[in-house]
Amino acid sequence: MVVVTMAIAQFGLFVGLLAPVTVSLALKTQTLVPGDEAAAVNGNVLAVAALFALVGNPVFGRLSDLTTSRFGRRRPWMAGGAVVFVGAMLIVALAGSVPVMLAGWCLAQLAGNAMLAPLLATIADQVPPQQRASVSANVGVMQNVGILVAAYIAAWFVDNMVVLFVLPGVLALLLVGVFCVVLPDEPITERPDTGGWLALLRTFWVNPRRYPDFGWAWLSRFLVFLAYFLFISFRIFYLQERIGLEAADAARILGLGALVFTIGLVITAKAGGWLSDRTGRRKVFVVVSILLLALAFALLGAVTTVPGFLLVEAIMGIGYGVYWSVDTALTVDVLPDRENTAKDLGVMNIANALPQSLAAALGGILLVLGTGGAATNYTALFVGAGVIGVLGALAILPIRSVR
Repeated sequence: MVVVTMAIAQFGLFVGLLAPVTVSLALKTQTLVPGDEAAAVNGNVLAVAALFALVGNPVFGRLSDLTTSRFGRRRPWMAGGAVVFVGAMLIVALAGSVPVMLAGWCLAQLAGNAMLAPLLATIADQVPPQQRASVSANVGVMQNVGILVAAYIAAWFVDNMVVLFVLPGVLALLLVGVFCVVLPDEPITERPDTGGWLALLRTFWVNPRRYPDFGWAWLSRFLVFLAYFLFISFRIFYLQERIGLEAADAARILGLGALVFTIGLVITAKAGGWLSDRTGRRKVFVVVSILLLALAFALLGAVTTVPGFLLVEAIMGIGYGVYWSVDTALTVDVLPDRENTAKDLGVMNIANALPQSLAAALGGILLVLGTGGAATNYTALFVGAGVIGVLGALAILPIRSVR
């Protein structure tokens, strides 16, 4: 029951968090600024707000590790974050200017990570090592089913900003709330000794020289997510500018692409997780899946048609399904401190959040390479993403404590 409701909660949270990243914020931005400025403005909003996620995830993870509430360590942060998240999404929906939209989305990132950090920590809390890849597969599946649902919400409510943003927020509130009720979140009676504020701040740093396997896993995930967000952040603009679709058609094709991606992911995520658990091997699955993602990114640089885009989405889904299930299990296997799993997972999740900020800036540079200043070079953007993905695969090889 815990594993099932955990997956359902992940689904709700990812719908809320990823709907704006994938399409909703881009559509909202186009209602506030001229069309030729929208891509740059949207990228800047995502970049700034991602910094709040970068800080919020380890902070809320650490706070949940130290929480002595009678309701448990994880539950109070997930429940409180869900309530604030709905309010933040309403601010974004009603924003009449870019600064207000930015403020609302930054608050949403903080609230979302107040849910996400303790939610992911429950994998380490509740799941035995021999089942972690299989259970971690649910994270990848639910994340991308969430993107799929978010894409269809965008297609259905493209002209209704309140529903477009608030509906995913309410869904997150309800489904995370169900998990909070079911979760056997045993309270701790004594707060661990942190050694004071300075020592507490130092806990957000995991020394890669002392824990090299954690460091290599962090670097690999950072590179993979940087490549992935080069695709995610510019996908709807790619559909409009490179393939030539109108906004409504782009949202529809994005939804169809998300469906194709998710079908591939669902097929491979559970199978990859099961095989990894069964064989006791992690690295080979992670490396091969990253290389498949890198190939898909590079292929996208040559695609100029909707069928070609959908084919690449299928390849990407197949690779990402295996990657997310097994890499999450590998990450849990190399955590340096079993008493502070949420904190260390929060540090690892910086590798998920930081690329969102850097992707906007790096993508802007790649888009103008060889164009004389016109931001249209999607070939450079996606080939660059492929190269970064290959580097992410190579970073897995030095890990020694996991096969």
